[in-house]
Amino acid sequence: MKLGIVGLPNVGKSTLFNAITNAGAQSANYAFCTIEPNVGVVAVPDARIDALAKMYDPVKITPATIEFVDIAGLVKGASKGEGLGNKFLSHIREVDAIIHVVRCFENDDIIHVDGSINALRDVETINLELIFSDIEMVDRRIDRTSKAMKGDKSLAKELDFLKRLKAALEDSKPARSLECDEDEQAVIDTTALLTSKPVIYACNMSEDDFINGIDSNENYKAICAMAAEEGAQVLPICAELEAQISSLDKDEKEMFLSDLGIQQGGLDLLIQKSYDLLGLMSYLTAGKPEVRAWTIKKGTKAPQAAGKIHSDFERGFIRAEVISFDNLMECGSLAAAKEKGLVKSEGKEYVMRDGDIVHFLFNV
Repeated sequence: MKLGIVGLPNVGKSTLFNAITNAGAQSANYAFCTIEPNVGVVAVPDARIDALAKMYDPVKITPATIEFVDIAGLVKGASKGEGLGNKFLSHIREVDAIIHVVRCFENDDIIHVDGSINALRDVETINLELIFSDIEMVDRRIDRTSKAMKGDKSLAKELDFLKRLKAALEDSKPARSLECDEDEQAVIDTTALLTSKPVIYACNMSEDDFINGIDSNENYKAICAMAAEEGAQVLPICAELEAQISSLDKDEKEMFLSDLGIQQGGLDLLIQKSYDLLGLMSYLTAGKPEVRAWTIKKGTKAPQAAGKIHSDFERGFIRAEVISFDNLMECGSLAAAKEKGLVKSEGKEYVMRDGDIVHFLFNV
């Protein structure tokens, strides 16, 4: 999974990227300090991995990972090549979802490219540039489809939808907000639209606001209302606070957050929302050689899940021996779970569940 972190210059984008990846990206108080995107790979926090590691004492522990891409700050006119516009847009096309960092804090020492703090205006600036780019893409698709329709009248429905899509974009509505059937969604998916990508608006607040009451922040409330209309998610976060705890070990981090009255760090919440947004979950494999988490789409059947490990596992799939994580922990060992009949033998139609611990049998 690849997540692109975007936002206007000086909204805390690179500070947040540094905090969640410890990658040391350049962060400075001027526009375009990030030119080429910085990339960091982060292990997905999963207490189940830790518990299985204690049970099996494996040689290797491999958590699921997420790739974060810190994309250069964008300015008005990016869709026409202003600033680093063309590069910015090309980098967004390569990610699965967008983390849109929005500045919701006041700080006279950190300049804003527009001279004042207005979260809705900032979001609109970026969304409009993405929409302008998408309109160009849809116009090209309309032109190609119109020409092809001369020899294939069955394309009439697709053409009608493309025109409806263009009208929505021209009305400043992102493609993801458009209600569409399966065929229409396929048209969107094959048009590589930027505004069809899932979005989490990361509202970057001051430490005081974040700890003492996010609902008193008017910019945050405005983003929540806007996101609800377009079907996006919102995550209140404090990039400075995340930076403070990024170098702490697990126990120190938990103690620090507990002292502040915070249950989870921003990275954990961001990953949870990203998984939900993209409809993802994890299954697990466990043994002495390795304990490992595998990321799959919700609704994936056993053979396709096996294919994540190796294509031969899917091609020669026989069955899957499955136990839930909770059942294994209650029994204390796989042998005890087998004695109680809690390890199930599942076939090709079995739909994987989050937290399944699986051993695949195959033959090629």
